[in-house]
Amino acid sequence: MIDLRLLREDPDRVRASQRARGEDVALVDALLSADERRRSSGVRFDELRSEQKALGKLIPRATPEERAELLQKAEQLKTDVKAAEAEQNEADETAKQLLLQLGNIVHTDVPVGGEEDFVVLETHGTIRDFAAEGFEPKDHLELGEALGAIDVERGAKVSGSRFYYLTGVGALLELALVNAAIAQATEAGFIPMLTPALVRPRAMEGTGFLGQAAENVYHLEKDDYYLVGTSEVPLAAYHMDEIIDADKLPLRYAGFSPCFRREAGTYGKDTRGIFRVHQFDKVEMFSYVAPEDAEAEHKRLLEWEKQWLTGLELPFQVIDVATGDLGASASRKFDCEAWIPTQGKYRELTSASNCDSFQARRLSVRMRDEQGGKKTVQPLATLNGTLCAVPRTIVAILENHQLPDGSVRVPEMLRPYLGGREFLEPIAK
Repeated sequence: MIDLRLLREDPDRVRASQRARGEDVALVDALLSADERRRSSGVRFDELRSEQKALGKLIPRATPEERAELLQKAEQLKTDVKAAEAEQNEADETAKQLLLQLGNIVHTDVPVGGEEDFVVLETHGTIRDFAAEGFEPKDHLELGEALGAIDVERGAKVSGSRFYYLTGVGALLELALVNAAIAQATEAGFIPMLTPALVRPRAMEGTGFLGQAAENVYHLEKDDYYLVGTSEVPLAAYHMDEIIDADKLPLRYAGFSPCFRREAGTYGKDTRGIFRVHQFDKVEMFSYVAPEDAEAEHKRLLEWEKQWLTGLELPFQVIDVATGDLGASASRKFDCEAWIPTQGKYRELTSASNCDSFQARRLSVRMRDEQGGKKTVQPLATLNGTLCAVPRTIVAILENHQLPDGSVRVPEMLRPYLGGREFLEPIAK
């Protein structure tokens, strides 16, 4: 959530952020009104409690004639205090619910617009000219089936559409990718983590996934658990309700977990193969830093993602995601999009998001610092970056590194994790 002081001091900035996101600007004024009511009801409650305490001290010293009147007044005050407390609690809850609906303040450099209004910042690698090489590229599913690596037919039989099996070299390729990603992250100073796939409501709400993203979240109603769509959720909640000493920062974690997404609203989109699925594995980087270090950390996360994709020898571009496509928690997001030959366009493989103190405020993760001889406690900043979303990375590797005979060249970086294998070969039928 945003800092309420910012809302009070600069409501126009918050309105502008909401407008840029394409969200309801009227929410800002509703929250301002609720905050004023919350504060005034709190003052009223404190005044009545103070009066009640003072009266409580007078009664024992009063004469019998005065005591009757004071007791009557005390009875009225008791009723008034209870009513003021109820009003304060109701105003608090109203303000809290409105605040939870408000997205993070977008960074001033973020391009304004919807999904297609991103700005390309960099382009890396060379797109292969398959026509010049003399053959038509196959898509990842045709390649994967020939390699004995992907089975979507049985995935659909067992679990329904958008599910799949990785088999043989497909399973080995996933394990190689995960191990290589964790190795790179560990070398960069991240602590590897295996995280829970089920979380309580507060963890999901605290990271901002129960707002506009709620339609894509799986909820187990009987147990009131949520299946995570990314290990960002349990990593963000890892230090929930904790105070971290500033000299311990930055804290960096690399989480590996299964991820579950309903993919609501994508009917008929990316239905072939394993590009857009309901369940997949992912390696996610997550950082806790001091607020003043957040922008620099954001660039570092992006550099680690670029290092990863360059190591996989994939052509890709880096985009600055537009305001309407940020997600509630991010103030700015960079995506790395790999070239997919059979689609003839770049598609998202990784994301790096700066959430500033938005998630930390919701999850009560704070840092203790010392400034001018005084100790201060304040929310820190959180950031997240996808290093390897496995199925999409497999799609990009198969299509970009395919050869005319249907085999696939293994990028040099992955070969140590595949027993030195240089090629994935089609299996005999």
